Amino acid sequence: MKGAAMQQVPTGDELLKVLGALGNPHRMRIIGALLEGRNYVSRLARELGIGRPLLHMHLQRLEAAGLVVGTLELSESGKSMKYFELTPFCFALTPQSVATAAQTLTEEERTTVKESAK
Repeated sequence: MKGAAMQQVPTGDELLKVLGALGNPHRMRIIGALLEGRNYVSRLARELGIGRPLLHMHLQRLEAAGLVVGTLELSESGKSMKYFELTPFCFALTPQSVATAAQTLTEEERTTVKESAK
């Protein structure tokens, strides 16, 4: 990962996406693997020992949360390859930051949070 990550102040919805994305051991391992630098899906799947369909699903979740970015590139042989790399991120989880984020939750997210607590 290039450069220092800047601390971000996420909205409540963004914070839920980030926490949800990181709340899985496979996705945490993907973040760890991508810390070494960008990588393409097939090699990343081999390194992590998981199938490509499962890896794609996890990468999509990380990408939706803004933690990784994917780019499609052509290899020298003309084969298209999807590369992923980390986006710089830094989130401070404090009672104050969580309370501030909670004030910005959209109605849909508030309902989801209430329903999942039941």
